[in-house]
Amino acid sequence: MGLAIGLTIGLHSEVPTSEAFTDQVIQQGAVGEDVIELQSRLQYIGFYNGKIDGVFGWGTYWAVRNFQYEFGMEVDGFVGQKTKDMLVKASEYDKQWVQEQINQGREFTHYGGQKRPWSEQQQSQQGGQGQGETEQQQKGQGQEGQQQGEGQAEQQEQPQEPTATNVPNGFSQNDIQLMAQAVYSEARGEPYSGQVAVAAVILNRLEDSTFPDSISGIIFEPLAFTAVADGQFYMQPDEQSREAVMDAINGWDPSGGAIYYFNPDTATSDWIWSRPQIKKIGKHIFCR
Repeated sequence: MGLAIGLTIGLHSEVPTSEAFTDQVIQQGAVGEDVIELQSRLQYIGFYNGKIDGVFGWGTYWAVRNFQYEFGMEVDGFVGQKTKDMLVKASEYDKQWVQEQINQGREFTHYGGQKRPWSEQQQSQQGGQGQGETEQQQKGQGQEGQQQGEGQAEQQEQPQEPTATNVPNGFSQNDIQLMAQAVYSEARGEPYSGQVAVAAVILNRLEDSTFPDSISGIIFEPLAFTAVADGQFYMQPDEQSREAVMDAINGWDPSGGAIYYFNPDTATSDWIWSRPQIKKIGKHIFCR
């Protein structure tokens, strides 16, 4: 069974349409060829890095939301007609060349890279987002992993609901609290996407070897966050800050992979201005 069977060939001059998909709205919990098509396109343009297994899990859900956000669409995690059309336009490719490479033994991570049909792979769900464990995180893994599984089952029925009650495996309640305090003290009053982006920066640093390997280490690294230095960090965060943290942990990164951010109206460091800028959200500029 060929993967991504409806994709248009990049050498064609026609404007792509969403005929690659069926007419059904694709949402979390779905399985089958539509999901394979969706995952393939999202991976090809850099929004999805999980397995192409035909299972619409959390990784696919948040890849869809990131795609919708970046392309100025309604961010709801549902793949309807408008999202399908945009995906097709954004992911036109040379199907024949890809198939020739697969036939020669090359294993792509997109468009046909999975050689088993989705029906043989659907038991392989998306992995957790846990990173950089501390001893405290390890102690809470078992219980939190169970909570995650239960949360996923509940959310599959209503994927449009916030994921703030789902504590992913690998993060402790203390991690969530510290990140919520950082978000609140650094970005209260900013757009919600800007608050999620601040949380995402912390997580992006967790994956970068030049930063500490724990949430607490990153937040309390000397001179890393203004709010820690001036004491605002110790204010009680609101529920929206926690929701922003949970959305970031579950995969939403409005920062575009940033590891730094700053307020251009108050920044005094010449060095921060030298960093490659990605985007501006609210008052903050996010950069690499």
